[in-house]
Amino acid sequence: MQIAENGVGTTRPNPSVGAVIVYNNKIIAEGFTSPFGGSHAEVNAINAVKDKSILKEATIYVTLEPCSHFGKTPPCADLIIKHQFKQVVIGCLDSNTLVAGKGVKRLREASINVVVGVLEDECRAQHKRFLSVQEKFRPYIILKWAETKDGFIAPESKKEKKPVFISNSYSQQLVHKLRSKEHAILVGTNTALVDNPKLNLRSWSGQNPIRLVLDRTLKIEQSANLFDETVKTIVLTENNTEKLNSENLIFEKINFDANLAATICNVLTKHKIQSLIVEGGTQTLQTFIDEDLWDEALVFIGNSSFKKGVVAPKITKNYKEHPIKEDVLKIYKND
Repeated sequence: MQIAENGVGTTRPNPSVGAVIVYNNKIIAEGFTSPFGGSHAEVNAINAVKDKSILKEATIYVTLEPCSHFGKTPPCADLIIKHQFKQVVIGCLDSNTLVAGKGVKRLREASINVVVGVLEDECRAQHKRFLSVQEKFRPYIILKWAETKDGFIAPESKKEKKPVFISNSYSQQLVHKLRSKEHAILVGTNTALVDNPKLNLRSWSGQNPIRLVLDRTLKIEQSANLFDETVKTIVLTENNTEKLNSENLIFEKINFDANLAATICNVLTKHKIQSLIVEGGTQTLQTFIDEDLWDEALVFIGNSSFKKGVVAPKITKNYKEHPIKEDVLKIYKND
């Protein structure tokens, strides 16, 4: 799973799989999925073994069931069969209807011993984005906000159009690491107007997430950072704006009056987006909470107080606390 983590954020729409090859109780090769169009984890691990003759006495461990269909690359199951592996240990099955047990079946028909379900929960958590799309038909949704010790997400007013940072620099860097792994990020109109955010990566390396912004009546000025076209940006509005579309700035007309979170998920599915960070204000975040369309919430509690301001969203689930210097990170799971 640690090996699989190396490819997260680069392999979409494929999952980032990890593979380890063991021979005579020793790890002889490792591999993870290459960026989309490149080799899968199993191929990279097998290619790392110089003497392929020993593979018939080896075991390959994979976090996800080997594929059994032709895509950008040939089936990994066929390559494992070609090298006559003694055993394949699989963390969890692939829910994709093109695979969904077919990889295991093909391996067993080739007389390879197959073990399924080793550290299954952990492997499913590793592949949460991919499996959410396959099983829930929507992206994996992460809610994220920072609030003060007295429960405010923003001050009552401010003089400058820029974010007011509640959390410390370590928490902020963790947020950018999160952005590097997720496919898209969403804010509402008020956040865009008041903070003029960039929503890009600045203190971590990786790919910028696709930016989404709610702008029902097109209040946001075209000079805003979100419209600089340096990153693909999707604007959700109720206006007819087809003529405004460009390569990196896309306008999608939606209905704001009913089930807004579900409507947003439909747009994300249309654009084949696998995961979303909701970084909007209280109203946007609470919309997803109220419609119960979220999987994980990351709430950073800073070491400051506003006494009055914009009240933070309300979420009623169990959580785990993690200290980040003087901050506290609360992690909620919507199981």
